[in-house]
Amino acid sequence: MRIVHLILTSRFAGSERHALELAAAQAAEHDVTVVLRRAGTASRADAIAHRVDPRVKVEVVGDLFTAWQARRVLRRLRPEVAHAHLSGGCRALHGLDVPGCLRVATLHIHYKPSQHAPLDGLIAIAPWQLDAIPEPLRAHTVQVDNWTLPRHPSDGARARLRAEHGIDDGTFVVGALGRVEPAKGLDVLVEAFERAQLPDARLVIVGQGKAWKAVRGQAGPEVLMPGFAEHPQDWLAAFDGFVSAARREPFGLVLLEAMQAGLPIVATASEGARHLASQLPESPVPIDDAGAMAKALQRMHAAGQRRLSYPMDAFRIESKLAQVEAFYREGLARLRGA
Repeated sequence: MRIVHLILTSRFAGSERHALELAAAQAAEHDVTVVLRRAGTASRADAIAHRVDPRVKVEVVGDLFTAWQARRVLRRLRPEVAHAHLSGGCRALHGLDVPGCLRVATLHIHYKPSQHAPLDGLIAIAPWQLDAIPEPLRAHTVQVDNWTLPRHPSDGARARLRAEHGIDDGTFVVGALGRVEPAKGLDVLVEAFERAQLPDARLVIVGQGKAWKAVRGQAGPEVLMPGFAEHPQDWLAAFDGFVSAARREPFGLVLLEAMQAGLPIVATASEGARHLASQLPESPVPIDDAGAMAKALQRMHAAGQRRLSYPMDAFRIESKLAQVEAFYREGLARLRGA
């Protein structure tokens, strides 16, 4: 198949990781292209283009009239499947007039009629998303769990990062990783960590985002906030426990990454954490409840388990890849009237 993925954002995060991993895996058997905005090709650590697998072709469109430019690319490439990721990609598929092209999107966040209603099919990443999708589009929707790829930290990453930031190996490092935005609840995590008063422990928040300055201003000097990480698996190796304090988390790809790293996990009862609750060592705590989170941090610290083993076979890309391809083929058969 000729498959085109549209990733019209400017900075790399979980949704972009998902899209690029899918494109790379599909490129083993199909003709795969990704369409990127010029802003996503900049020379900076959190850009997107330098992360594209060499087997995947790249088309770049400008930052103005992006959807219109992306449609021009699609008309030229004439793919059998145009697969959008996030709002910009969805808008580019509206009104696309390429005969025989299946227009689909992954619901990285939630169903939005203005973005998703005009499309031919949707991929939900968690069951809770399905309730909002109206018929007949829901009949053309499939739910496919997120996945994580094994990523090994750099040699000596734990010792190196701790030494760089003055943290000895005996200190219990509570870590959070991802975009620093209000939806991630990191303000509550800072408060909970202060309340917990964990002996010989540090809080490390890795990531960048529009709430970074606010959280930095709230957090005390003992809270480390190193910004965006080019190799997040190195920081996961440096952590002893992981926290997701999210107010909203559609699936929680970062939870899978923490599981892959074998970290004890404390998570709030976001949509994603509730979906993964059976895999987590402790039931999710209430959202925006710093007291409950402080107690969960105390329990995690007292347990002293710095590495756990999780059943990860259900979250490998191989089975998900087959589900996505079957979804494509069903949609193409429907378009062709087969």
